[in-house]
Amino acid sequence: MADEAKVAVEPHRETVRPEWVDYNGHMNVAYYVLVFDHGTDIVLERLGLGRAYRESTGRSVFVVESHVTYEAEVVAGDRLSVSSRVLGRDAKRLHLFHAMHRDKDGRLAATNELMFVHVDMGARRPAPLPDDARARIDAAIAAQSADPMPSQVGRVIGFPPRSPQPR
Repeated sequence: MADEAKVAVEPHRETVRPEWVDYNGHMNVAYYVLVFDHGTDIVLERLGLGRAYRESTGRSVFVVESHVTYEAEVVAGDRLSVSSRVLGRDAKRLHLFHAMHRDKDGRLAATNELMFVHVDMGARRPAPLPDDARARIDAAIAAQSADPMPSQVGRVIGFPPRSPQPR
């Protein structure tokens, strides 16, 4: 199961395209999600839950919740690295986290936390993850268990307690 543990250590790399830059001169929010989605595709393939899995089993995973934080700007031409971490699972769900860094200075640019549900495509209903996928997921979790939990995990949107609330 050593290959499954590589989920966290082999980042997805992508370069910011000029057409992804908005009128503020930095990458538009939609493209952060696109880059993270490309990273997600790699993780799902490594966990045995990607396109080939869907085609051979009639099952897949759907994102049911997503949270993005924006930490630093990225601009056209910036090379990005997206590292991924499997945070957990239960019988039908998978919890992932991505961190996007700028290659030029290593600075954290954004994070993406995702919750997936495993789905029977024929019934379009949640279904238990298969035993082999659970074993690969558990191996990835174990391989990353010594890493500190990212501070962005579990964040919610809202005003800090001391901030005045809008009326």
